[in-house]
Amino acid sequence: MKRIAILTSGGDAPGMNAAVRAVTRKAIYEGMEVYGINYGYAGLVAGDIRKLDVSDVGDIIQRGGTVLYSARYPEFATEEGQLKGIEQLKKFGIEGLVVIGGDGSYHGALALTKHGYPTVGIPGTIDNDIPGTDYTIGFDTASNTVLEAVDKLRDTATSHVRTFIIEVMGRDAGDIALWAGVAAGADYIVIPEREFDIKEIAAKISKSRERGKRHCLIMVAEGVMSGQEFKDLLSQEGDFHERVSVLGHVVRGGAPSVRDRVLASKFGWKAVELLKEGKGGLCVGIRNEEIIASDIIDTLENQKHHPDLTLYTMNNEITF
Repeated sequence: MKRIAILTSGGDAPGMNAAVRAVTRKAIYEGMEVYGINYGYAGLVAGDIRKLDVSDVGDIIQRGGTVLYSARYPEFATEEGQLKGIEQLKKFGIEGLVVIGGDGSYHGALALTKHGYPTVGIPGTIDNDIPGTDYTIGFDTASNTVLEAVDKLRDTATSHVRTFIIEVMGRDAGDIALWAGVAAGADYIVIPEREFDIKEIAAKISKSRERGKRHCLIMVAEGVMSGQEFKDLLSQEGDFHERVSVLGHVVRGGAPSVRDRVLASKFGWKAVELLKEGKGGLCVGIRNEEIIASDIIDTLENQKHHPDLTLYTMNNEITF
């Protein structure tokens, strides 16, 4: 394989640029030509494709977002859209493709794989909801961004003896709420993977107030409900001086953490290794700190992401 391309798709995640850099420089090291596709699958179909050199990916490892840009393109779910994309890849003589993104991006890569086009997926999403890997690019940075904000909210909550309901991103997964909640010492964590009892939460807040605790932090994953909806439920159980803070798209931005930069670099390096060997239809990941490659069809069609629910149990037992 002598010519490959890279695209980033879906929501941006800190560390995507580190992955783009690793793919580009590893491929050039191996004697390949590398092309960047702007704006994800939309740019692929439009032919918005440019050759990348070593200097094109210099000074980007520390930057958030994606230098290849991103866009939603639901039309790629159709066979017509997929064949148009393959036509563009053939036009540029591109023999393999690296797709960096989340669930929707992976399904695009899956479609190309089923058409016989060599594709390797790299999990890049703050949500950490991709099967076949313990962690995705961007998850660590996003969790730390949430933690920094929650630590500051704690000061205000304590000063005014308030209950802060903090809504965090994560789509249908509760990983960000779970990890940041444990790290922040949240009094309660509400995630899609576990049912909650609003009366139990209200009783817990009342008990902590009785013993003199001056703040309460409740992490709510957006996949359950909005922070405002949760506040409305809680207020029916009593007056807990509730305030809602929504940590929206700010969580996606910022310089990637050490963990995300290294993970992205490992993923990018591994993706090129696979394509160099002529392998496609795969997605890279990390399991028990080992970089792995899995069949993308089996991964998406037969596996599911499961958060570490021992963290949920632990938090309930040590935070009160």
